[in-house]
Amino acid sequence: MLTLFGPQLGKFCDGHSRRSFLTIGGFCMAGTAALGLTDLLRAESASPRRNSHKALINIFLGGGPPHQDMWEIKTDAPREIRGEFNPIATSVPGIEIGECFPRIAAMADKFVFVRSVIGCAEAHDAYQCLSGWNRRDSLSIGGRPAIGAAVSKLLGPVTPSIPPSVALADRTSHVPWSEPGAPGFLGAAYSPFKPDADGLSNLRLNGVTLDRLQDRRTLMTSLDGLRRDADASGMVAGMDAFNQAAFGVLTSSRLLDALDLSKEDPKIVARYGDGKPYQYQYDGAPTVNDHLLIARRLVEEGVRNVTLSYGRWDSHGQNFALVRDHGTKLDQAVTALVQDLDERGMLNDVTVLVWGEFGRTPRVNPGAGRDHWPQVSCCLMAGGGMRTGQVVGSTNRLGEVPKDRPVHMQEIIATAYYNLGINPEATTLADPTGRPQYLVENRIPMRELV
Repeated sequence: MLTLFGPQLGKFCDGHSRRSFLTIGGFCMAGTAALGLTDLLRAESASPRRNSHKALINIFLGGGPPHQDMWEIKTDAPREIRGEFNPIATSVPGIEIGECFPRIAAMADKFVFVRSVIGCAEAHDAYQCLSGWNRRDSLSIGGRPAIGAAVSKLLGPVTPSIPPSVALADRTSHVPWSEPGAPGFLGAAYSPFKPDADGLSNLRLNGVTLDRLQDRRTLMTSLDGLRRDADASGMVAGMDAFNQAAFGVLTSSRLLDALDLSKEDPKIVARYGDGKPYQYQYDGAPTVNDHLLIARRLVEEGVRNVTLSYGRWDSHGQNFALVRDHGTKLDQAVTALVQDLDERGMLNDVTVLVWGEFGRTPRVNPGAGRDHWPQVSCCLMAGGGMRTGQVVGSTNRLGEVPKDRPVHMQEIIATAYYNLGINPEATTLADPTGRPQYLVENRIPMRELV
């Protein structure tokens, strides 16, 4: 958080100082260097309300969703493997999925069901789904950047007042499940904006009028002072980005409006549902369907990358009750999102990923749960101009390992980059030593889809 203080103007009767101050939400936005307040206001007024750009909505199912209870029911497996769910037909002949997802089944032509995801680390962590890398990779140079950070660096903002990357996940007790998408070796300037419930007021001017912001020299002097006083934690490197983000957000209501669902058509809000009652354990994320709607609104305003965490899928016990609860709510929210994007003409430009950090064990344990299974996982994909209405890969009869077409996690990330207009086969980022680093090692997008 960045707080700028102006001259002291006196005191109120309660003894508090009448300082002119403004608080700026703690985030960085790169790519707008050398822009002043006048430039940003001019760009804001000239910018259309609807932006045509490529974007990614990355929905993380924290805890590890059970692939064999969702997208590939094992009808030929013994009961202790198969579980209690039945497959249902979809709108695409020959494709069946789990019974908890009737709405997705009815829109299967809009989805890709990846049933053979490999490359998962056995770690409860969103980092890999947001970057393609293990959190321990390249720690000596700061770690690997997530997609949002790379996109911020490579493409910058669509609109000066809108950050390129936004992380919606509220902080969870198990913190890695609400990973926002670390900037890694790119540094703090490319961190995502994180609007939390307590901090939304920081996006308003709170009594400071635009006229009082016109004294650009005073504001810049304050920023320069902060730069001199900043420590070596990475804040200095990101200060130019802080500067531009401060101007952009404080002189525009677009970001705040996008986060405010009271401004949305009530019929659209009802279509998404609210995901309540929240049935999850203390250290996970609630099933906030609203976040998917907010993600669409953010993309519509110019955000390129949105991440969120949906539910707690670590089903060591009562797996089937959890899937019935979370799955039914996810079914409503994801289909509402895809339908919404489609109706607005945005679906070909927006890629939707729905996945978790690993899969679950084929055998059901004595507590009616499934345990960790990094050998194979799954991913639901939509939009992005991909060839949808298909299944990619399969597992063996017991759902233990891929039977055909193993899909590495990084192939999915590479596909997301490709859909965003970034060539993952050729694009590199310079690390702190000056060496070029590819975005991922498995750089070829999924040929079935692009």
